[in-house]
Amino acid sequence: MDAAGSQVADKCAQYAGHCQSGFITTQGGNLLCSKIIHLITNNQVKSQVSKVLHECERRMYKSVALPAIGTGQAGQNPAKAADEMLDAIVEFARQKSVQHLQTIKIVIFQTDMFTDFYESMKKREDSDSSTTEPLLSTFKSFFWGKNQSSEKKKFMILEKKVYLVTFQICGESQEKVDATESWIKDLILKEQLENTVADEAIESFDETQIAVLEDFQRRKQVTIQLEYKLSPPQIKISGISRDVYSVSLEVQRMIQQIKSTEEEQSKAELLYNLVEWRYLGTNNSFVAFDKLTNMQLERAKVFKEPYLNIKINKKNYKVDLHTLKATDDQGKTINLQRVAKDEGK
Repeated sequence: MDAAGSQVADKCAQYAGHCQSGFITTQGGNLLCSKIIHLITNNQVKSQVSKVLHECERRMYKSVALPAIGTGQAGQNPAKAADEMLDAIVEFARQKSVQHLQTIKIVIFQTDMFTDFYESMKKREDSDSSTTEPLLSTFKSFFWGKNQSSEKKKFMILEKKVYLVTFQICGESQEKVDATESWIKDLILKEQLENTVADEAIESFDETQIAVLEDFQRRKQVTIQLEYKLSPPQIKISGISRDVYSVSLEVQRMIQQIKSTEEEQSKAELLYNLVEWRYLGTNNSFVAFDKLTNMQLERAKVFKEPYLNIKINKKNYKVDLHTLKATDDQGKTINLQRVAKDEGK
C-alpha cells in the first residue's frame, strides 16, 4: 500500500465500509499496473481468487498478478493456500466463456514458498491421465500466455527400416515343404517381440532423440515406429526380443531425461519471477543470466555453497558466492549482481 501511494490508500479508506463484493478496485497508483483489486481478508482463498478472476474477465483485463493470498498476516499454511489458488485457477480456465483474461501470474515473494506452489502444480500433472494433457495445456496457456499454444509443432519423421529375407524350400513332397515352412515361421515368431512405450514426453522428441532412434535401428535388429497423433504419443519397437528389451530401456531413459529437463525448466521459470542474477557485460551494464544458470546460482546461495562453476559467453568461470565475483581460467574477474524482483515494490 505504501508503494502504491496515498491516493490509493485514501480510496480504500473511502470505500472500505461500503464494500459488498469482498473487494475494492482502484487505480494502480505508483505501481506499474493499471488497476489494483484489494481483497477484504477472509480464510476462503479459493473463493477470493475465483472472485478476482471473474472480475478481471468481466472488466476485460488481459492479465492479472496474484500474491500468495492468505500466507501473510492471515497466517494460512502455504501448501493449503497454493492448492486453493490453483484449484480456483483451474476451474476458471476450464470455463468456455473465458475470452479476455489470457495470463495469470502468481508472484511469490517468500522464496521458501516456491516449493509449495511448485509441488501443487506437480500434483496436478501426476493426477488422472485422462485429464492431464488438457489441464497442463490450460496451465501453460494461462501462466505463460496463450499465444504459445497456437504454435504448431513440427514432428520428426523416423525412416522405416525393412529388410526382406527370402526362404526357398525344396522337399520330397508338398507336405514336407509345408511342414518346414511352418517350422521356420514358428522359430521366427518365437524370437520376435513388439513393445509399445506411451508417454506425453515423446511429443518433445527433437532431432537429437530422433538421431538416437535411427542409430538404434542401424545397430540393433529392431524397427521403430513413432505415433505422434495418438494420445499419449507412442513409440512402437519390434524385432529380436533381446534388442527390443534393450532399446525399450534406452527409450525410457530418454523419456525420463526429457521430463527431468522440463521439470528443471519449470522450476527455473518460476524462480526467475523471484530473483534475477546478472553479470557485468562489455558495455559496463549488467546482463541477466539464462534461467537455468540463474537457478543454479540461487541454489548455490541458498545452500551456502562457497563456489560454483558456470559458463559466461561459452567461457568457464568460477563464482565466489561471498564476493559475487566470477573468475575465468586466465584470472579475469567479472562482477555479479543478485536482484530480488520484489525490491522497490
